[in-house]
Amino acid sequence: MDELPLSALFYRALTTASKACNLPTIEDETQELVRSSLSDLRQCSTRVAKLALFSPNEQLSDIPTRDLVYLLLPYVLSEVQSRVRTTEREERIDLVSEVKRHLEAYVHYLEQYEIVTAEDKDLYGRPASSITDPARRRELKIKQYKREKDIRARIEAVRKRTNQSAAEPGSNIELIASILPDPAKQPSDTTEETDADTEEILRETLLLLLRFIYAEAQTQLERTTEELELLRNAPPLPPQQPTSDDPRVAKKRAEDDMWKLDAPLNRGGPDGKGPLIDAQGKPLRPFVLLGSNAADRARLQAQVFQSDHRLPTMSIEEYLELEQQRGNIITGGGPASEQKLTSKEQLALDAEQDGTIFGEEKAEEKRQRDESWAQYTDAHPKGAGNTMNRG
Repeated sequence: MDELPLSALFYRALTTASKACNLPTIEDETQELVRSSLSDLRQCSTRVAKLALFSPNEQLSDIPTRDLVYLLLPYVLSEVQSRVRTTEREERIDLVSEVKRHLEAYVHYLEQYEIVTAEDKDLYGRPASSITDPARRRELKIKQYKREKDIRARIEAVRKRTNQSAAEPGSNIELIASILPDPAKQPSDTTEETDADTEEILRETLLLLLRFIYAEAQTQLERTTEELELLRNAPPLPPQQPTSDDPRVAKKRAEDDMWKLDAPLNRGGPDGKGPLIDAQGKPLRPFVLLGSNAADRARLQAQVFQSDHRLPTMSIEEYLELEQQRGNIITGGGPASEQKLTSKEQLALDAEQDGTIFGEEKAEEKRQRDESWAQYTDAHPKGAGNTMNRG
C-alpha cells in the first residue's frame, strides 16, 4: 500500500475532525472519528519532524508557502484532543495538560517566526482575567473582538478572490480545510508549478489564518489553564462503597441509620461544617452574612419586605394645622372680603360722625392724610419720574 502524501494525510485528518466537531462528544461515532483524526495528525506530526520542515535557524521568508500550513498542526491537535471523552479526573488532567502543551507549541512557533505583530502580542499576550478593572477588561475584550473580526474579514476577502467555496465555515478546522486544496481534485502526477500570483495570494491567506488562530489559541490557552487549576485544586471524591444485592444488608443499614444517635463531626468553622475561607482569603463554600444577635437578625428580617418609597409620617390634617401655626396659610378672601370696606373708605365714613370725639379724631386723621398726599403730588408732578431716556 502506497503511503499517502503529507498534504493528503493532513487534509483527511482535517475532514474527519470537522465531522467530529458537529457531533456530540459523548457519542461512540464521534469518538471513532476523533481517534481516526488523531491517528492521522500524529502521523503528520511525525513526518514533519522527520522532514525537519521547521528550524529555529530559519526565518519566515525561508519557509515555503506549501509548508506554512503545517504550523497549524499543534493547534489542530489541541482541538481534536479536547474532544476525547474522559470519565476520571486524572484522565482529564492528563488530557488538558496535553492540550495546553499543543497550544503553547503553536504560540511558540508563531512568535519564533515573527508571524504575529507587536499589536497582536499586546492584545493577547496577557490574559483578560488578570485585569482587575472591569472597564479595562471590557475595553480589551472589545479590541480583541474587533481585531479578530478584521482578520476574519480579510481572510474571507482572499478566499473569494481565489474562487473558493462561498459557504461559511462552521469552525476553525473547517476554515483551515477550506483554504487547503483538495488532493482528490488534483492529478497526482502534476509537475506544473503554481504561478506567482496564486502562490502570493495563498501565502497571504495562510499568514492571516495563522494570526487569526493565534488569537483563538491564546483564548483557549487561558481557559485551559483555569480548568487545570480547578481540576488540581478540587477536593478528592469520596470513596465509593461496594454495593451489595443482599436485601438483609440493605435492611440492616437502614436500621442503623434510623437508630444512630452520634453527633455530626465538628470540622471547624463558625457552624462546625469547616472553614469559610482559606489562608489567602478565597471563599471555600457559600455563606450568608447575618447580625451578631437575634435582635439584629429580626430587625434585618423586618426590613426585607418594605415599600420602595418613603411612607408618610403624618396625616394631611396634621400637616395643615402645623403650617397654619407657622403662619404659612393665607386666610380671608371670598364674597365677605369683596363687600368689606377698604381702609380709606372706612376712614371717610368715620370722619362723617359729627359731634363725637371719635368723629373729630378721624376727621383730623383724614385731613392730615389728604394734606400729605397733596404735598406729595406737588413735589412729584404727574410724569416726572418717566424721563423716556432723556436724562
